[in-house]
Amino acid sequence: MKFQQATHTIISSRTTVYCMAIACACFVFGFASPSVAQDGPNSSAAKKAVDTATKTSLLPAKINAFEKDETDRAIDKAIDYLVGQQKSNGAIFDRGHDTTMTSLSIMAMASVGIQPVDPSPKGKAMNKALTFVLQADRMDEQGYFGRKDGSRMYGHGITTLMLTEMHGMGSSDEQDELIHDRCQKGIDLILSSQKEKKRDIQYRGGWRYEPNSSDADLSVSVWQLMALRSAKNDGLQVPASAIRDAVEYLKRSYALPLDRNGLPDAKPSGFSYEPQQRNPTFTMTAAGLLAMQVCGEYNSPLVKSAAEWLSKKEIKWNERFGSYGIYYYAQGMYQRGGELASNAEKKVADILLKHQNGNGSWTSGNGSESNIGNVYGTSMAVLSLSVKYHYLPIYQK
Repeated sequence: MKFQQATHTIISSRTTVYCMAIACACFVFGFASPSVAQDGPNSSAAKKAVDTATKTSLLPAKINAFEKDETDRAIDKAIDYLVGQQKSNGAIFDRGHDTTMTSLSIMAMASVGIQPVDPSPKGKAMNKALTFVLQADRMDEQGYFGRKDGSRMYGHGITTLMLTEMHGMGSSDEQDELIHDRCQKGIDLILSSQKEKKRDIQYRGGWRYEPNSSDADLSVSVWQLMALRSAKNDGLQVPASAIRDAVEYLKRSYALPLDRNGLPDAKPSGFSYEPQQRNPTFTMTAAGLLAMQVCGEYNSPLVKSAAEWLSKKEIKWNERFGSYGIYYYAQGMYQRGGELASNAEKKVADILLKHQNGNGSWTSGNGSESNIGNVYGTSMAVLSLSVKYHYLPIYQK
């Protein structure tokens, strides 16, 4: 009962998100429930309506009401592929890093509205996958997810982010309590790792491959920062200073020098892999763009510059680390809104749909990621295409 009381506000806020989405759809199509509309999203009637609706379907109104478009059909095939890769123990992977690949698969499912409480085969597969990640042996005594499956801090950040996004959304009180426990331990490790003494001031606030690393890079750091931001949204214990320090690290990774007021040159530019490298890349700029906005830096000159720089770039299938670059690009440009968002959504769909395999999977088009496996490539593609649904709270405006 102590856990339920502690997370009442968190679960209510998550319920509100889904309730608002469903209520809006109901209003548009003319079957809104008076109890939901009049009593508010946190009333017992509203929660009951949401519970019933979510157990039936959390798919977007467009998919339920109209014929599915090419993107919707591609996503359906991709989810079927991921479910088909599930092992008897619940893990979803094909080439190793079982905890991390399972976590990415769960996020992909959640991004299209599937939940662990859903009685459908997909919902059951998701619940089984979540149960696998929550096993005691997935996390070591330090709270580290990256050791067991060899994924290091990359995997730790991804798995912790997934659990923060599923916080309060488990299939039972017991599962919710496990999610809460694993979340806080995972976050605590991210916080302690950030405090490790760095060998140079430019790395302060960031993360690298291991919890005790003395340097940092943008690629690893963004996953940790996203997990922190999501956890803070959940009401977990995350000091504001940790996110502030991480944002300052991001700013030092901007590819052009900043003046004394922290402003960049007027020329559009992006983010580099490490501070002061001065060579922006598509993937790192997209990652920096999303992370800055998730942390509330929507009006930062660096964000505006990065978005402009990205808008002029061609998306290449063989881009180095292109699978998660496209993912960051899709989500980051969605946050910008307007023409930038609509153009980016079209570009992402154009390149991903033409490269989907016949079995619904994706194989990353670059040597840096193709050897990670198709579960990875498919999960990242779904997370890129599902921007149209806006279900994962961390990516909502």
